[in-house]
Amino acid sequence: MKTPYLRTKRDVAENLYAAHNRALIALARRDPRIVSCYGDYPQGEAGGVFAKECPDRVLDVGIAEGHLMTSAAGLAGAGFIPFTHCHGIFGLGRAYNQIRQNVAYDQRNVKIVMCNCGVIWGILGPSHQVVEDIAALRAIPKLTILSPADAVSCEKATYAAAEHPGPVILRLPSTGDSFPTLYTNDLEYQIGKAICIREGRDATIMATGILVSDALTVAEELEQAGLSIRVLDVHTIKPLDEAAVLQAARETGALVTVEDATILGGLGGAVAELTAEQCPVFVRRVGVKDRFGESGTPAQVKEVCELTAPFIRKAVEDVLRAKAGHTK
Repeated sequence: MKTPYLRTKRDVAENLYAAHNRALIALARRDPRIVSCYGDYPQGEAGGVFAKECPDRVLDVGIAEGHLMTSAAGLAGAGFIPFTHCHGIFGLGRAYNQIRQNVAYDQRNVKIVMCNCGVIWGILGPSHQVVEDIAALRAIPKLTILSPADAVSCEKATYAAAEHPGPVILRLPSTGDSFPTLYTNDLEYQIGKAICIREGRDATIMATGILVSDALTVAEELEQAGLSIRVLDVHTIKPLDEAAVLQAARETGALVTVEDATILGGLGGAVAELTAEQCPVFVRRVGVKDRFGESGTPAQVKEVCELTAPFIRKAVEDVLRAKAGHTK
């Protein structure tokens, strides 16, 4: 059984940044506190509209991601709601201290949009592919982390981030690619509440970001083989929907996590930590292993980093065999 707001066909693809920009523009038009900030990042559609309609609410600091975060913290301290935009690798690598000290520690109402996260964009290779952001950022106290699966959930996540009191990370994939649209516009989106896309009793796939689509594909394929696979869209990595994770652990007894990020401390780590303490079950993690990415097309990099549907399916089959062997 699938959720009522899941599209019947996934034949429409959209760039998540177009959806984010739509929401950001709408927010700015109705709320004078919204400020759009950039660090070595093209302003694009939202920047053009801001420059025309809100010229005093656009801030571009250039190649200075640390300054970007500190400036945003100052704006938040003055009562504004800044959205910062920069490449994920530099937002993490060059501004981690500022995110920790100036934003999270001081609980500034800053919305940090981490762009081009993960390896599924390929263009600039391992030096620009950030895989450790989820693990590093979820270790920072009192920091909310959102990872939308498609354009619909991205637009809703942008609105939710603006309304959320406190610092939020919005983790987005490649700026140059479009990804399958999974949801209809009546999707009910709530920070901290995972979306059950499909019910299932044999195992659960917990995916985040653009790989939710691949997880759903695998569940549909396995249904043809007589298996009932639950699929959860874990769009909020922190705070994790512990109730949904534990319910899946108790009811299906086998979990597979899927993420375009390192499996060391990412979503897979969060799920393994929780279940190990409260409901031990078999867990398999699909994600980037202990390695950097690769140069190549998104499809090539996705394959070499073992993030495609066949690798997800193999993980599900492995965990089902482990579960079956344990119950004999």
